Amino acid sequence: MSDLITAADVRSLLEEGADLRILDVRYRLGFTDGHEHYLDGHLPGAVFADLEADLAGRGAPSDGRHPLPSDEALEQAARRWGIRQGQTVVVYDDTRSLSASRAWWALRRAGVADVRLLDGGLGAWRAAGGAMEQGEVVLAPGDVVLTRPGTADVLDADGVAAWTGVLLDARAPERFRGDTEPIDPVAGHIPGARNLPIAEVLTAEGRFRSPREIEAAFEAVGAGDEVPIAAYCGSGVTAAQLALAGALIGREVIVYPGSWSAWSNTPGLPIETGPVPAEEDPLEE
Repeated sequence: MSDLITAADVRSLLEEGADLRILDVRYRLGFTDGHEHYLDGHLPGAVFADLEADLAGRGAPSDGRHPLPSDEALEQAARRWGIRQGQTVVVYDDTRSLSASRAWWALRRAGVADVRLLDGGLGAWRAAGGAMEQGEVVLAPGDVVLTRPGTADVLDADGVAAWTGVLLDARAPERFRGDTEPIDPVAGHIPGARNLPIAEVLTAEGRFRSPREIEAAFEAVGAGDEVPIAAYCGSGVTAAQLALAGALIGREVIVYPGSWSAWSNTPGLPIETGPVPAEEDPLEE
């Protein structure tokens, strides 16, 4: 079962009357217009899923900008979206599949077996000539029963500090190095982290690269040969996309949901700036 689905395959399944639940997860950092854009046009039958309200919780700054929602809150949201037990779920957005990847990750870790991300998102759908609908889609509540993973398969700050595998930072290189930090209070990265910008596993069109290319990107930062992998980003959204990239090559990537937004807001935690030292740089080995 693939974690990705093409626009052509979604069209075919809809035309065949397949039992799909489609989630529109449009979101832009600093904006609240995702639902407005959804109402203007979305995939046929798609339900809007709000990243801030449904796929993230609320907490102190030291919890990060997008902490995990409670297990109970996520199940309530999934039922409100109309997801039924055993149903195939398709997720998409219009911003390089960032927020859709968070939905994929949240639902998969909560036991939804068949969650597929529309590769290329809304742009790919439009390019394939896919039909669009306007307005709100309201469905009867679903009956899906989610598992209760809690925090069993994610890292907190203590877990990150004790991590003995490779820790990947999915942010842009300039933020990793600490040259700039447009959002969080302190610039830099978690000591020992390696930088694998999410752009390295995506094409210019926002589709995932081939498994061979993704494997090469992981290996280039020392995350090959079955070494344990954990990932973080700014607030736990892009790290979920890196987890999806890992799944595409059969690698488990453990996510630190608090990410840099939590680490940098926790007094006393160590911070590094600059590139990985040459003697530690896997590209120099």
